[in-house]
Amino acid sequence: MSTDAQPKQPLPQLAALILAGGQSSRMGQDKALIPIQGVPLLQRICAIAQQCTPRVYVVTPHPERYPFLLPSGCQVIREVPLPGEPFPHGPLVGFAQGLAQIRSQWVLLLACDLPRLRAEVLQTWIEELAITETAQALLPHHPKGWEPLCGFYRIDCLPDLQRFIQQGGRSFQPWLAQMPVKALPLLDASLLFNCNTPQDLSALQSDSPPPTDRLQP
Repeated sequence: MSTDAQPKQPLPQLAALILAGGQSSRMGQDKALIPIQGVPLLQRICAIAQQCTPRVYVVTPHPERYPFLLPSGCQVIREVPLPGEPFPHGPLVGFAQGLAQIRSQWVLLLACDLPRLRAEVLQTWIEELAITETAQALLPHHPKGWEPLCGFYRIDCLPDLQRFIQQGGRSFQPWLAQMPVKALPLLDASLLFNCNTPQDLSALQSDSPPPTDRLQP
């Protein structure tokens, strides 16, 4: 009987898409610019994404705000208004507009306000892509539902997403309910902590996230 290890499946093409389009109304300041251990949140998330793929894109309606802090190699996709609607439109529309400009098999979608995000967890999750056959998305799951802004989507989910938006859909949860989604293992729920309010920021500063050695200064 052969004891040779089975060869690993080749990893599919992957790009990363980071959303920085929110109004940050509850925070009272742009969350993307808030420093965590001296590094703005958006810059931190971009650097972590670059440890997973060299192809990193930032979707934002405010591209003029961030060029000075984006790591080298990150590209900006401008979110544009939909006719007759308040702007910005929320993360689902920003995701769709970014997805339409990317050529890849899979996209890693990340919010810009995940200060406890760790590259090694994402890298472990990436291994799941090569053995996923039917799911259109791989996402962490929590009691309130799927966590849509920290996971992976097949690029070919775009036509269904665009139809959902054209029909008036603006929320991830009902869209995800219509498609096959695979749950990612989540051993540490704090990974999904997002910084929405000054109280969240105070809690974070009193218990700082672990440092990321390869973050750009």
